Amino acid sequence: MENMTDVEASPTNRARKRSKRWVTARKIVQYLTLAIFLVLFLMTRRGGWSPALVDLPMRLDPLLMLAHLLASRSFLVASSLALITILLTVVFGRAWCGWICPLGTTLDIFSFHRSRGKRKPISENWRSIKYVLLIAILTAALFGNLSLLALDPLTLLFRSLTVAVLPALNQIVRVTEAALFQIPALSDAVAAFDMWIRPALLPSEPLYFKDIFLFAAIFAVVLALNLLAPRFWCRYLCPLGGLLGLLSRAAFFRREVSEPCKGCTLCTSACPTGTIDPEKNYASDPAECTLCMECLDPCPRSLIRFTPGFSLAEGQEYDPDRRQILTTFGLTVVALALSRTDSLAKREPPFLIRPPGAREVNDDVLGMSKCIRCSECIRACPTNALQPSVFEAGIEGFGAPVLIPRLGYCDFSCNVCGQVCPVQAIPPLSLEEKQQQVIGKAYIDESRCIAWSDHQDCIVCEEMCPVAEKAIQLEEKEVWGKDNTLVTVKLPHVLRELCIGCGICEYKCPLNGESAIRVFVPETSVPF
Repeated sequence: MENMTDVEASPTNRARKRSKRWVTARKIVQYLTLAIFLVLFLMTRRGGWSPALVDLPMRLDPLLMLAHLLASRSFLVASSLALITILLTVVFGRAWCGWICPLGTTLDIFSFHRSRGKRKPISENWRSIKYVLLIAILTAALFGNLSLLALDPLTLLFRSLTVAVLPALNQIVRVTEAALFQIPALSDAVAAFDMWIRPALLPSEPLYFKDIFLFAAIFAVVLALNLLAPRFWCRYLCPLGGLLGLLSRAAFFRREVSEPCKGCTLCTSACPTGTIDPEKNYASDPAECTLCMECLDPCPRSLIRFTPGFSLAEGQEYDPDRRQILTTFGLTVVALALSRTDSLAKREPPFLIRPPGAREVNDDVLGMSKCIRCSECIRACPTNALQPSVFEAGIEGFGAPVLIPRLGYCDFSCNVCGQVCPVQAIPPLSLEEKQQQVIGKAYIDESRCIAWSDHQDCIVCEEMCPVAEKAIQLEEKEVWGKDNTLVTVKLPHVLRELCIGCGICEYKCPLNGESAIRVFVPETSVPF
């Protein structure tokens, strides 16, 4: 008994117990943070929680806030929350990546370690890709373009959940409920479950997004890269990880090996970012270490410590050098110049309808120069009208919100998109101000309109128009019908001085395919 007690009380065993407690604490923080992120995601909707709360993850992201500062030349007080993450990094290194980042936790859940097998190690030079992306993002932001922020881990995860995961999950639940509802014994329970889950967790109506397979594929590829190496995205591609990695070179706490190691390599196998170098006495690069603590328990001699100290970490071969920085800067500038000589830059696309007020506050309506591509407005839109653009505004507009009236309309009684936008790329207009905001103008294609072309009464667009004085009015007129008889028909006309372009007329038009009434951007010449 005494021998057993002595063994349990040995320094090595005590150290292992401490290490296990640290790993357990990290996992608890990881899953709790992911759960909070998902709850805030679900509450980002009309009738959900306060924008100040649901915007918190984006405002803690220093890459988003820094890029927005460079692009907009304006500082938002709420952006100062990103200083918390910077302070955390200066003290503890890339703890954000190992303990807090919801995408990092998702990658740990979908690690695919059993399917990975033994693979040839990937070159360390690949780690420089994330620094290249970081430089490109900040360079583009300096010239007023934020499209590359679509690669930020928080925006990538939020957009994937919005455009791909939630709509697919909603359909799966709907199909399952429809099948179970056919069973009489389960119908009441299914109805009660549906009332409980909607709209608290799932939307009341199906969600439809264009290009859904593209955004789903991007997210799937990020997860599938784990088959090549653990946390492949975090190691090689994450631009936020690159920014935090640079700050981590001066971190106060960092991993140290207390004395020469015997070389068992157990810690190298346990490290999810592959940063432990056997050739340097199993030291690690603070810019790559995420403080996951996974290396503590395998060490048979408990030589690993996370200790305080003031020093700047030595450089690595994959760190960005002057030539790489200048080359990336130059190529980014050239790419921006090419994008701004694209044909779309000369003539604005006629259907590029932006959210209320966005056209006025963004200097570049194509690139949405203040938009950080977080997709919070897209998630919050109650009618599914806002969609992430792909190439509607060229490459520089990728990921920014565009309103597509055939999929949904701008609800006259809603101003939630401007309220949830964390950087005011959509201004936080009051409901009264929003109702007067012109985002487009409606035009009737008389060759397709039921009333004009078929001489049959159809007053849907006039009935749906929410403007108090009715931007669509009807004129009774006698016309020659198809059987050469005079018929009286009500013909719709758009009073464009009253139209705000909400798109409900286009959404509700009963024609299949393209609507007979379409909303164009303001001051657009139309072919009919």
